[in-house]
Amino acid sequence: MTMVMEQTVLSDEQISFYHKNGFLHIPEVFTPEETAELSDQMDRLVEDWAFTSPGWNGPWRLAYMDPETEAKSKLTAMHDLHFYSQAWSRAVANPRLVEALSQLLGPNVELHHTTLHIKPPQTGHPFPLHQDNPFYGHHDGRYIDVLVHLDDTRHENGEIRFLAGSHKSGHLQHITESEEGPCAPHLPTDEYRLEDTVAVPARAGDVVIFCIDTVHGSYINQTKKPRRLVRMGYRNPDNRQEYGQSFGRPGLMVCGYRERREGDELLPGN
Repeated sequence: MTMVMEQTVLSDEQISFYHKNGFLHIPEVFTPEETAELSDQMDRLVEDWAFTSPGWNGPWRLAYMDPETEAKSKLTAMHDLHFYSQAWSRAVANPRLVEALSQLLGPNVELHHTTLHIKPPQTGHPFPLHQDNPFYGHHDGRYIDVLVHLDDTRHENGEIRFLAGSHKSGHLQHITESEEGPCAPHLPTDEYRLEDTVAVPARAGDVVIFCIDTVHGSYINQTKKPRRLVRMGYRNPDNRQEYGQSFGRPGLMVCGYRERREGDELLPGN
């Protein structure tokens, strides 16, 4: 009898790289046709639903930008694209992506959120070095953020950059207050520098994944075209959320089963 080997998306080397460094680039997760559809839907969502603002506030801005650029810097954002678009609803359960996530998180994988981040042309918002845990705090590191690339990224338009191995330090204390009052969580700019990070450029249709505790950031978009990414967050359902974005809201199980723990109630209906 011929044995059929189970097909896996990630090699042992890729899994080892993720656990060592806290991030991983996975090429061609979405086909050109899927990427084109997601891109078209993204443009429509931006037109109908997204909002543009100055983006994250805080003293880090003048450490990353000169005053003239800082005054013009913008960010276009929107949460939960999969509630608005069938194409993005399919994307969150992409079979290759889900298989890769299950190799890293275990057999049970829960979608937590989706969020688009667009760096507008020429003054598109940079991001200071930070972890994502301060924005949607979870008990531990069994949480993976997925960046779906709709445009090719490089230094000129602000590709994602990581401090390799930083996830091993767990949840770090972030700056959340400035002289002007509360500010977006970020790490001290004199201790955590973008120059020390690893750049991870990617092509449209690729994904870059990273642990919720991996320190990351990006430079400003200097090009004449927007840089479009969608972040999709996934967790092991046993890794319970403690505060932040989408707190208290159940997520879609894209793989496996939600095990019941002592004290768990039936998920709320209305």
